[in-house]
Amino acid sequence: MTDFIQELDQHLWNRGTHYRIYEKLGAHAHQVDGVRGTHFALWAPNARQVSVIGDWNGWDAGADPMEPVGVSGIWVRFVPGVGPGSLYKYDLTSRDGHRAEQADPVGFAAELRPRTASKVWDLSGHGWGDGAWMSRRGEAQRLGAPISIYEVHLGSWMSAPQGADRFPSYRELAPRLADHALRHGFTHVELLPISEHPLDASWGYQTIGYYAPTSRFGTPDDFMFFVDTLHQAGVGVLLDWVPAHFPKDGHGLAFFDGTHLFEHADPRQGEHRDWGTLIFNFDRYEVSNFLIANALFWLDRYHIDGLRVDAVASMLYLDYSREDGDWLPNPHGGRENLGAIEFLKHLNSKIYEEFPDAMTLAEESTSWPAVSRPTHLGGLGFGYKWDMGWMHDTLSYFSRDPIHRKYHHSDLTFRMLYAWHESFVLPLSHDEVVHGKGSLVSKMPGDRWQKLANLRLLLGQMWVQPGKKLLFMGGEMAQWREWDHDASLSWELLDDPDHSGIARWVTDLNWTYRAEPALHELDAEARGFEWVDCTDADNSVISLLRLDRGGNPILAVLSFTPVVRERYRVGVPLPGLWEELLNSDAKEYGGSGVGNLGGVHGEPVPWHGRDQSVSLTLPPLGMLLLKPRPGRG
Repeated sequence: MTDFIQELDQHLWNRGTHYRIYEKLGAHAHQVDGVRGTHFALWAPNARQVSVIGDWNGWDAGADPMEPVGVSGIWVRFVPGVGPGSLYKYDLTSRDGHRAEQADPVGFAAELRPRTASKVWDLSGHGWGDGAWMSRRGEAQRLGAPISIYEVHLGSWMSAPQGADRFPSYRELAPRLADHALRHGFTHVELLPISEHPLDASWGYQTIGYYAPTSRFGTPDDFMFFVDTLHQAGVGVLLDWVPAHFPKDGHGLAFFDGTHLFEHADPRQGEHRDWGTLIFNFDRYEVSNFLIANALFWLDRYHIDGLRVDAVASMLYLDYSREDGDWLPNPHGGRENLGAIEFLKHLNSKIYEEFPDAMTLAEESTSWPAVSRPTHLGGLGFGYKWDMGWMHDTLSYFSRDPIHRKYHHSDLTFRMLYAWHESFVLPLSHDEVVHGKGSLVSKMPGDRWQKLANLRLLLGQMWVQPGKKLLFMGGEMAQWREWDHDASLSWELLDDPDHSGIARWVTDLNWTYRAEPALHELDAEARGFEWVDCTDADNSVISLLRLDRGGNPILAVLSFTPVVRERYRVGVPLPGLWEELLNSDAKEYGGSGVGNLGGVHGEPVPWHGRDQSVSLTLPPLGMLLLKPRPGRG
């Protein structure tokens, strides 16, 4: 036995506070008495016997037996001569004599599915060149920064080079994705889970190897190159991260050492009915530690800029998606999962303590209070929460024929009653374009022209709302078909002027959003937003102001019917020229070209409770964005 695992390591791990446990568990280069090799360490407290097996010992369980370290539940073995690239698993014998071969829960690399072995890997080989990005990351990710996220599934974003019967590699994807995101004005890319997973159709949400970037696209070094490349282009990288549940595959975490080690034993607590997966036992210190250390690992070793935590609602409620009698209340008789709540608070507190310029985002679909408020104020501690209510109401509204929209006007306005309760991200995510829901553009009513105009209007409405932005890949080019995880995006659509017009619209929305402080600076503060008129249901028109810290306004007017409205009067706070910054009906976006010849002048005609007003021509299914130029005209 070596002294690789110290008493302090054991103590911190068993109390759930060894935040760098990945420096001890797993496979690490080590030297004993001048002999180089690999030190293996595994937590399996209820196993009767453990061996490390691999390609160097013929997968012989008798060749390299491991030894327990104190009462920590950790088993260790130093194997001389084993180095990076070696394949290995652990052979575990449970107390009742059952044997199983399992991958390393803290393995840094893995074989390509369907093979299931872990790989020894040295994570220190990449020379990072992203110092400029890392030094300004805090400014780029602060609450008042423009944040526009391009959500990507790497396996279906773009195919491998023609004739290659494989996934595209991290190194092939990196420059293309960096260029695409930057050219279209996105500030960040968010990747659907890239931790190792056995089933392509899970999109990564059924994770096996929490510490290994999936081998589908290359090695850990290749993924470091990927992140580095995007950073050097000025694009942040966020990861979807899944601490809510894990699959039952035999080589994974399920029934790991012959006991319910990572999951609850009682299926009323430990089994997720919707997904056929298992739920982590957040009450166990080591399990919570395993996950919190994993979150820090991605931020530490891979320079990841933030984590979007999946399925938070399923973690918070013990009765989530369960019938009466199929769940156990907490000690106080309630439905709140107290262990999960404490875990999330602990997670966010530690992330922001160690990486204050990173961010965490919660996919939380209920009205749980203070999700994005600090833990010391009673919140869960996330930086942002997805506004699922906005997404649902908005898509419901846009799916309706415009003739009926006036009866559902509140779908456009309701979110402003709660918009300041949290710091929000507005998501048009992958979940909205799968399982028969159709693509964004296919959800829109009307003929082809109206569908495309509605999509431009939908995107415009999102970009002028308070909140950060998230758009799933394909939405930026109005892909007609529903997302298919096995097929590349329909890149040929960009040869069609209508679709390239949508891409240009998204680009101009993003760059205008980034350039104009009024559109992002006070995203999470009520003083950054004013309704001009939210009551014109008969015409299906809304008008609003966004303001920066100095009170400088930008006016957005949105018309949700396919008719031209001339001499439509809107109250404004300032006289002078109001310049047309954006018009979704411009011909370069595929529109009909109806507009206001570049701008209109304020007039001393009281309207909407203001002393000044402008008379506008509203384009069909269109949005106008106007900025005052008081010194002109």
